[in-house]
Amino acid sequence: MRDKKRTLLVFVYITIGALMVFVLRLWQLQILKGDYYRAQSVKNRVRVIRVPSPRGIIYDRKGRPLVKNAPYFIVSLIPDISEHLDLKALADMLGLSEDEIKEKIRKHKKRSLEPIRLKEGISFKEVAYIEARRSDFPGLIVETDITRTYPYGKMAAHLIGYLSQPTEKQYRNPAYADIPKGTFIGQWGVEALYDRQLRGVPGKRFIEVDALGRQLRTLKIIPPEKGVDLYLSIDLDAQKAAERAFSGKAGALLALKPDTGEILALVSLPSFDPNLFVKGISERQWRRLVRNPGHPLLNRVFQSQYPPGSVFKIVTAIAALQEGVINEHFTVECTGGIQIGRWRFRCWKKDGHGIVDLRKALVESCDVYFYEVGRLLGIDRIAKYAYALGLGKPTGLQLVTEKKGLIPTTGWKMKKRGLPWYLGETFNASIGQGYVTVTPAQTAVLIAAIANGGTVYRPTLLKDSPPEPVSKLPFKPAILASIRESLKGVVNALKGTGYRAKSDIVEIAGKTGTAQVVSLPADKNLRKRSPKDHAWFVAYAPADNPTIALAVFVEHGGHGGETAAPIAKETIEQYVSGMKTDEETR
Repeated sequence: MRDKKRTLLVFVYITIGALMVFVLRLWQLQILKGDYYRAQSVKNRVRVIRVPSPRGIIYDRKGRPLVKNAPYFIVSLIPDISEHLDLKALADMLGLSEDEIKEKIRKHKKRSLEPIRLKEGISFKEVAYIEARRSDFPGLIVETDITRTYPYGKMAAHLIGYLSQPTEKQYRNPAYADIPKGTFIGQWGVEALYDRQLRGVPGKRFIEVDALGRQLRTLKIIPPEKGVDLYLSIDLDAQKAAERAFSGKAGALLALKPDTGEILALVSLPSFDPNLFVKGISERQWRRLVRNPGHPLLNRVFQSQYPPGSVFKIVTAIAALQEGVINEHFTVECTGGIQIGRWRFRCWKKDGHGIVDLRKALVESCDVYFYEVGRLLGIDRIAKYAYALGLGKPTGLQLVTEKKGLIPTTGWKMKKRGLPWYLGETFNASIGQGYVTVTPAQTAVLIAAIANGGTVYRPTLLKDSPPEPVSKLPFKPAILASIRESLKGVVNALKGTGYRAKSDIVEIAGKTGTAQVVSLPADKNLRKRSPKDHAWFVAYAPADNPTIALAVFVEHGGHGGETAAPIAKETIEQYVSGMKTDEETR
């Protein structure tokens, strides 16, 4: 009897102990770690799908779209479902290898709720085919993102830029910490500069799924916020006319609104098609771009540096007048060159220009006249005015990393070369040769300042954005008036070097420039095979009340008056005609 009681007591104790363990476990699960397991349960049944935000549209100054938004489809897999899938059948359907899919699953971050992207940039036809078979593959979803198309292709590509997905380096950058995986971001140009405003805020869709990852219902939707639309200052018609006028030549053009600094056209050629980057540029395409001898990825407007040639004579003339070393009646006799010791400095016109005053020197671009003016000024005073007019330093536009160019001084040469400055170097600098180099953007800023009466503006990209004056030049009004009258003659006088820019539509004022590439060899046969000089032309119009100022640069274009001036003429005529049409339709 006692044994039976003992056995019963043991059984009761064991039962009570088991119940106590069970109760303690329930307490641990439901009370102590209840919040944790409830959260895990929600994670297992609720998935968050990102809803892309429409990117802001980029328009020209007249409201014409320069870009378009387009759907971008991705086949993704909900995490932790891969063990339930027939990966071979999935690979066959997606046109991938089984190893590719396994690698994508392996690389996916553990515990991440973001879907695993298996294949991106699929077509509408592929979407329909996958949707028809999706029930065979639990956890497989088709996501929609938004990307860009660039309807004008290569046109203005260096200004607009392009989109692509962030690089691994960008993902590690704290500045991109808030960007969801796979989001398209601006990588260049305006798309990059104003990326945060254009991008908007993505939405979220919360869906309930079963144990196999199949969608049961949508629980909640947080709508996305569209990005901000941008209205650029460029004029689409002027941009088209400028690019068309280059006729396949390499070079650059920057057109500005002289009273504000707004960019009206920006051309860098050769160019590239930004649509290449949207769906992921192939290694072969990338190699073709970076190895192209024409350097299509170089923004020649801000990143190329060349001697400005006779365009620089504007600087030398202003410096001499302002410093009082000459007046507009000062004359020099040009016989085709000037002899200094054993060195002869030639004028571009072998027989010379005869007796030359300031106006004739600018209109016919006499080198000898400016050699003598440079002798009177000295290099340091020339440099002072070059800097004041925006040369030798970045313009300040944050579109790309700008080159500074070079305006030499006596101190610069001693520091860099350990040598004194020579008179012959002043002669070269006074006509924009020798050590002097500038960017096309800097020459556009220079001629815009001449056009508007002496204010140097920082170029701006947005329509009606507040002007950003850098400096107001302390030039006497009579000096600028004299220079502007001479620049009219460059284009409109019969012997003007810019006569090919003369227009029947609008009076244009400007200055040609021809920058030597190399010293011409003595051998005539070698001379024929030498690369042509670079061609420059800076201009503004209408001459007495300017609404556009521009700089044109043509690589190996020869004489500025022959190749660069006609490009400027076509661009100016298109812009001025467009303004008249707009006024008539108001």
